[in-house]
Amino acid sequence: MVRHIVTWCFKEEVEEAKKPELKAAMAEHLEALAGKVPGLVSARFVADLLPSSTHDMVLLTEHNTPEDLKAYATHPEHVKVADTYVRPFVCNRTAIDFEE
Repeated sequence: MVRHIVTWCFKEEVEEAKKPELKAAMAEHLEALAGKVPGLVSARFVADLLPSSTHDMVLLTEHNTPEDLKAYATHPEHVKVADTYVRPFVCNRTAIDFEE
């Protein structure tokens, strides 16, 4: 099993009042990719982080193989969701991938 962990911060210009709505849209659309993208076993978006966190949200995905993770990165459904609901609003992306 390959695990993919991504964290983001909101861009400074994102209004505080809009953040819950944006997080909800990110969660809905990113989690819906499971079942649409081959090799994506699960996707979980976490928006309610502890105050000790250095980022605003995290995405946890599971893939069968490293090749599946690579295919996920460029899959049209994933790119569409990322370009529409995530990238316009975030910065400071970090990613960690590992195999168990």
